[in-house]
Amino acid sequence: MKKQLLFILFVGFLAVAFVGKTPRVIENNSFMAGEKYTYKVKYGFLTIGQANVDVHTKIYKVSNRPCYRVNVVGKTAGLASLWKVSNTYRSFIDTSAFIPHKFVYSAREGNFKRDQSFIFDHNKHVVKKIDKDSVSQFKVPEYVQDVISGYYFLRTIDFSKMEEGTSVSAPLFFDKVNYLMNVRYAGKDIVKTKFGKMKVLRLNPVLPNNKLFEGEDAIRLYVSDDINRVPIRLEIDFAYIAGSIAMELIDYKNVKEEFAWQ
Repeated sequence: MKKQLLFILFVGFLAVAFVGKTPRVIENNSFMAGEKYTYKVKYGFLTIGQANVDVHTKIYKVSNRPCYRVNVVGKTAGLASLWKVSNTYRSFIDTSAFIPHKFVYSAREGNFKRDQSFIFDHNKHVVKKIDKDSVSQFKVPEYVQDVISGYYFLRTIDFSKMEEGTSVSAPLFFDKVNYLMNVRYAGKDIVKTKFGKMKVLRLNPVLPNNKLFEGEDAIRLYVSDDINRVPIRLEIDFAYIAGSIAMELIDYKNVKEEFAWQ
């Protein structure tokens, strides 16, 4: 009997050691595979760029886990098209744990090109960065996010039930640095769009001291006050230019729940 018990414990230990603990499960009611959003980027009255965000209709398998494949493509537009910039960020996000298993970054800026991929091993808490023939590895915290998965993780959170001033935090890895993503709920508002007015929740990413952004509330994100929790407008104050850069929704398809425009 003792030998059988020891054998069971030994097998159980091996299962934990080689498989890892069961990932968390987060309920998602805010989006589904196939959704698409298009944003216009403006500086004052000038259009300077466009951003396309889409969740592929197919569910991918990465690290033996089902994943959403999310693409974010930003490119210059209008007069800024003279600079010919197009950057792609791609994340494979666990459909239930809402953590990334792979992140791909591709930059095309004039004659400059860069292609990088990041493989997340959440059992060992490491990220492998692959840049051409160079491979490096970094330690990361539990349930770490990339810049895309972090946003989709935030969409699963119902900020409308929180008190104004409440913050939500999550670890985030970008390039080769670990950050603490901290987002503060700043209350409710109404935003005007080409489709009509929309009730929104105001969110402020809390930034560490830096010379790039102007002030503590330099980034203001307005997400729809509904089940979708989609960014309707984004405003950024940079320290080195006058005025704000704004990103506003101009097109969308396959939302989880139809928007209630006013």
